[in-house]
Amino acid sequence: MQKIRNIAIIAHVDHGKTTLVDKMLLAGKLFRDDKAELDQFLDSNDLERERGITILAKNVSINYKDCKINIIDTPGHADFGGEVERVLNMADGALLLVDAFEGPMPQTRFVLQKAIALGLKPVVVINKVDKPNCRPEEVQEMVFDLMFSLDATETQLDFATLYGSAKQGWMSSDWRTPSNNIYPLLDAIIEHIPAPKVLEGAPQMQITSLDYSNYVGRIAVGRVHRGELKEGADIALCKRDGSILKSKIKELNVFEGLGRTKVRSVQSGDICAIIGIEGFEIGDTITDVENPEPLEPIAIDEPTMSMLFTINDSPFFGKDGKYVTSRHIYERLMRELDKNLALRVLPSDSADAWIVYGRGVLHLSVLIETMRREGYELQVGQPQVIVKEKEGVKLEPVEQLTINLPEECASRIIDMVARRKGEMLSMERKNDRIHLEFIIPSRGIIGLANNVLTASAGEAIMAHRFLEYQPWKGEIDKRQNGSIIAMETGNAFAYALDKLQDRGKFFIHPQTDIYAGQIVGEHSKEGDLVVNVTKSKKLTNVRASGSDEKAHLAPPVIFSLEQALEYIKEDEYVELTPRAMRLRKIILDENERKRAGNKR
Repeated sequence: MQKIRNIAIIAHVDHGKTTLVDKMLLAGKLFRDDKAELDQFLDSNDLERERGITILAKNVSINYKDCKINIIDTPGHADFGGEVERVLNMADGALLLVDAFEGPMPQTRFVLQKAIALGLKPVVVINKVDKPNCRPEEVQEMVFDLMFSLDATETQLDFATLYGSAKQGWMSSDWRTPSNNIYPLLDAIIEHIPAPKVLEGAPQMQITSLDYSNYVGRIAVGRVHRGELKEGADIALCKRDGSILKSKIKELNVFEGLGRTKVRSVQSGDICAIIGIEGFEIGDTITDVENPEPLEPIAIDEPTMSMLFTINDSPFFGKDGKYVTSRHIYERLMRELDKNLALRVLPSDSADAWIVYGRGVLHLSVLIETMRREGYELQVGQPQVIVKEKEGVKLEPVEQLTINLPEECASRIIDMVARRKGEMLSMERKNDRIHLEFIIPSRGIIGLANNVLTASAGEAIMAHRFLEYQPWKGEIDKRQNGSIIAMETGNAFAYALDKLQDRGKFFIHPQTDIYAGQIVGEHSKEGDLVVNVTKSKKLTNVRASGSDEKAHLAPPVIFSLEQALEYIKEDEYVELTPRAMRLRKIILDENERKRAGNKR
């Protein structure tokens, strides 16, 4: 039996987690150094690279000093909590990575809380000690205080701490004496992280992750809790609802380096992939056929936000996308449910629409962005928070919000959060910046990030995580300004946009194709404004000086997907195709809109 260590890597967004794993793979001689500079191996998905965040949990392994270290990379965002809960079940210890200047952040706390509750032994890595004005000793104290407040046991509080810079590729037990390699970290993992307990008896394995191959279909990934699994063996699959299916293992793989290797059998404690099982879901248990004993299913936090997904029925439907029908969208959402644990899909009142529940705007926007890149066309409505009722009291989700910002813009931002029913918990100064903590309803966070960045000239760092359900906090002021709506279908002319510039700001460039009912800008006052942006200049054969001024247009406002979702009102949709993103009114015809408004 080979010596094994199973570790999950925990960190807040952008504290250097993926870079550190790349350097560990390099230390395990998995690829040459010159190749390592070119690539981030774990964040291989295009969306992960563009946003610089980890979305999907992944497994790799390295061999060091006759010991196999299985590394599980976890997402840092609370929106991807479903990913985190699954994968922590596979680990025996956790590598907690913290920025030497920022210290523990809300998302660090979110994942660490889950890890400590599962009894994982932590090793703390204080990264980026090469940064100016970093404070490693202070941060180490803060990590201890955080673990203490999360009810860590004495053995968990007795953690090893390493300091270093993942980017420069070194780790050391003292930050003042840098080493020239990352081996001290690997030694600390072998020394401090416990080996998995080898349990004899009937085999037991919980499926915690999925893989997919075009050749063999769905592959079950998980950790063997007890006994030994063998290729060709008959097994029982215990489902979440209590039913039991009989199946057979066609092939067994273990993780070696960045890929997988075929093996004949897998012992208790190792992480493996099983090919040939049908009809399984995440959280199901693979057990002995004669005497099935299921493990406790994985507990998952409830979704807090919902959004309406519907087919694209705009005048431009089907121009870019490959998959445009309701059947296509429904099948794609069902496929997503297989691997995205925190997602729920329910039918809505209309036949061509579904209500999709998720953990936050980011969680849902990543799904939407992935779908449009795969060639789907769809429309989505305004994000709504999920409201519960308990003993006649209306409850809504509340989040903990932290904002780190320069001192001069603190008062503006405190006022902004207070208007959205936020309550300040603490305010402290850290190296000429102010660190603010609030409790705020999830409704108040929708659209806040944009305003905070504008008010602080891009200097603020904002993070939030779901806390609990609390009584309804009352109405929150929404966007007051109306929309500028196109009157006719056609091509937008610079001449028409120029003449309308004093009415508000525009979201489109000249020469863009638009349709009647599309939102082309934001009105400078309340109430919607219908305008004709397809009007061209009438040409005559009379030339007079001064009649031919050039159009001087302000650059249009271009939204990211999250900003667009947070911007729209309840009577508006975001239309998404592989090549375009448009904002539109749900009812395109102006007269019908007025009738519907009068009825309301």
